[in-house]
Amino acid sequence: MFSILQILTVVLVAVAMALALAHALELPGKMRLSKETYYAMQPIYYPGFTIGGISEPVGIILTIILLFLMPFGSMDFWLTLVALIGLFGMQAVYWLFTHPVNQFWVEDESLDRFSSGFFSVGATRSRFENKTCPPEWTELRDRWEYSHVARAGFALVSLIALVTTLSCRT
Repeated sequence: MFSILQILTVVLVAVAMALALAHALELPGKMRLSKETYYAMQPIYYPGFTIGGISEPVGIILTIILLFLMPFGSMDFWLTLVALIGLFGMQAVYWLFTHPVNQFWVEDESLDRFSSGFFSVGATRSRFENKTCPPEWTELRDRWEYSHVARAGFALVSLIALVTTLSCRT
């Protein structure tokens, strides 16, 4: 049962990393787009990436469970802790940098009830809501694109730590 939990955790973290990595790999091409083209393509990510995003919270929960099942102080414990810290890093980058920009991108989109609720979280705190002095679109683009590179980096660290733990078990 423990091995199944480990494998499921690795798969969920791999999905989370794949989503962040997909965004990161788009960066060079998207940085060349005009404002109009960039704005036109941003809505294509919803709801697909939003649906796949469930892998992050579930991956965190399973990683916490794994951490409690690891012998304290063992290499497996420390690697699992590194994975958990990486997953929390992904969340921190998302909520501090990516999410406020997502709110800006989807403000004129027709979203279902769940997505509308999700993207409204923290909306009153967003500095991008100032309609009288909106930010430059390149500021939003750069913040969104580079935040995904950071998220992919955190996810990669988490995935490597979990796979190392899984592959080194005796």
